Amino acid sequence: MELLREFDPWKDPLCTCPPKLSLNPYTGCSHACLYCYITSYIPRGFECRPKKDLLRRLEREVEKLEGRPLISMCNSSDPYPPMERELLLTRGCLERLVGRARVLLVTKSDLVVRDLDLLSRLPCAVSMTLTTLKPELARRLEPGAPSPEERLKALRKLSDAGVPVSVRLDPIIPGLNEAEIQTIVEAAASAGAKHVTSSTFKPRADSWERMGRGFPNLFPYLRELYSKGERRKRSLYLPSEMRRELMGRVREACLSLGLTFSTCREGFPELQTSGSCDGSHLIK
Repeated sequence: MELLREFDPWKDPLCTCPPKLSLNPYTGCSHACLYCYITSYIPRGFECRPKKDLLRRLEREVEKLEGRPLISMCNSSDPYPPMERELLLTRGCLERLVGRARVLLVTKSDLVVRDLDLLSRLPCAVSMTLTTLKPELARRLEPGAPSPEERLKALRKLSDAGVPVSVRLDPIIPGLNEAEIQTIVEAAASAGAKHVTSSTFKPRADSWERMGRGFPNLFPYLRELYSKGERRKRSLYLPSEMRRELMGRVREACLSLGLTFSTCREGFPELQTSGSCDGSHLIK
């Protein structure tokens, strides 16, 4: 199938995701987050454009689905870019998946609440990314994305409506947002989240360059830290002991508030307290 593809991020042995299909209604993402990895493999990655003839093609592929597979939207874009307000492609996908699949929506947008009528008919969960609660930092780090306050309000609306929600505290960037770990987890819990997935910043050449331009005063510190870590394929990793310490802090914050916790591609399975790493265990 062309649209519904098996999720297998670079065949990374550190990936512990459950079996699932990936669906991206759009190519590229206009949120333009400095830390984003998609520009390393998608040309014009920060230019969002709809996939051609998407809904007709999806209808054909949905007919081939067996059982109710887990479908993740999205892993290489956001299902709710600004143009989704008019194009309604993600909404059209959800309409076609009712009764045919379980859906995990991964987003930074409060527009997801528009589709509550459909989400109430689907076995689904929503994972909202929160990297900071500071509006100014969010504007620098994620210039095209809705504010942290808007995302938290959306989480509360979803949770109040009975849609299971989780938060991705991802990525944690030393010297930038690590001091917010406790407050972000507290905000997530207050908004109704039951799970947190977290990981550290794993820069590739393009995101590394953007972070250097965006945070020139912090960059020498980051460069020193990552020089002590390792390279895995095309990504830089912090030293293992530092990654474990950061993930341990998120885990403890989650445990103190009754949330489940998992890491993403960190290699510390013993820290996980949930039935899945991506929040899909929340789907009823």
